[in-house]
Amino acid sequence: MLKSNRTPRRFAVHPSRRVILLAALWLGIALSTTVLFAADLPPSATGEPLRVGVSPVFPPMVFKQGKDLVGVEVDMARVLGSYLGRPVVFVEVPWKDQIEALNNKRTDIIMSSMSITEARRFVLSFSQPYFVVGQMALVRRENKHKYLLGFPLNLKAPIAVIPATTGDFLIQRDYPKTKRVNCKDGAAGVEALVRKKAELFFADSTLIWYLAGMHAADGLTVAPMTLSEEQLAWGVRKTDDALLAAVNTFITQARQNGTFLKVFQRWTSIGN
Repeated sequence: MLKSNRTPRRFAVHPSRRVILLAALWLGIALSTTVLFAADLPPSATGEPLRVGVSPVFPPMVFKQGKDLVGVEVDMARVLGSYLGRPVVFVEVPWKDQIEALNNKRTDIIMSSMSITEARRFVLSFSQPYFVVGQMALVRRENKHKYLLGFPLNLKAPIAVIPATTGDFLIQRDYPKTKRVNCKDGAAGVEALVRKKAELFFADSTLIWYLAGMHAADGLTVAPMTLSEEQLAWGVRKTDDALLAAVNTFITQARQNGTFLKVFQRWTSIGN
């Protein structure tokens, strides 16, 4: 599998692309960079571990640097734990098993770049959304011109996807006859493109922009049009109303005091 020698900590964003990323942030985010600390803990904090389900295959949201879990979701989980007065325990779960792990009480909350869908609403409760993404495609640079105005109704070229993601579901719905190349993560999607096993790799825009920055030298770039727009949120069990209410209060405060913006700035070039 192709690997980059560069440290996957931050990715450079062209000035015109910053507008796209900034537009994805909710307008309610203030420019303050105050972070919620232990002093902000509610009096009802229990101190029980908060088991956070993560699938570390979605940089810059949640991924690994060596053996360490890192990214936007990881930082926000730690701040959420401080707010709740609960030590955070990260539970690594394959993406396709996240909802099952939650409902079987192996985890308490899913914080892993999960988008809100009606199907998922039936089996878990979503927090209020905290970020807006779109499904975008990574392509080889020589093929970018094919997709400048969007994607044809009849896509014949093989498409790489991460199974059970929103991108995978959209491709199955909109292009049922198109060959899908299943990839376990973004690195496998990159490999499929470079080795010409697929012509496009569809995933959340956050992951696609990240991979485009990391693999520009491999001849990869972003197809400019989005296939969809969706909201990211955190998932809890339907019976866990108290946690859901606390998480929603946290999200409101984190948007207002700039916590989300500060964390996104750490892992992207937004505002730099």
